[in-house]
Amino acid sequence: MATAASPLLVLLLIQLHVLFHLSASSIALAQPQHSSSKERHQPALLQSTCNSTSFYDVCIAALAADPSSSTADVPGLCAIAVSAAAANASGTAFFLANASDAAATPEADRALLRNCAGKYAAARDALLAARASLAEQDYDYAFVHASAAAEYPAVCRTLFRRRQQRPSRTTTYPPELAKREEALRRLCTIALDIISLLQTQEPST
Repeated sequence: MATAASPLLVLLLIQLHVLFHLSASSIALAQPQHSSSKERHQPALLQSTCNSTSFYDVCIAALAADPSSSTADVPGLCAIAVSAAAANASGTAFFLANASDAAATPEADRALLRNCAGKYAAARDALLAARASLAEQDYDYAFVHASAAAEYPAVCRTLFRRRQQRPSRTTTYPPELAKREEALRRLCTIALDIISLLQTQEPST
């Protein structure tokens, strides 16, 4: 007999659905629009930079959403990518923190949500540190910080998995949260790809 969804799962599905579709960071999950009119009118440097990343269409959408991308150099485009990833992490951390305090959230589930909020907040902080390293042209440290940021959301998934394995627990990993995790992973990957590009462009000493 099928087990009814827990109040926590229902709350997360509803609120994450709303947050996901309203958040500007949802552009990271947009379907590819190859050879679109908008894409053809993007600056050549933006296109060539995104062409060096693992997710070209996501990169174009994320960077073009910032008006400054039209005149930015490669370090500037990298900073925009890092900022987009930080905004994604920050938005999810904010939602999870609020959900942990919601009256409809069972007391036993609040610690899980607070832990997940903390992981996304840590990802945000790591990305802000990456942004600061970029400003100092310290690309090695920027890479380290962005790499760390990409790993934090996976810890949240693990926490849900462990919770699900406990007796009498039915909390599953919400699909909308999984989508936001994937969006952050893609944005972090784009940032890392552009940082790697900057590292190759550094003059040898």
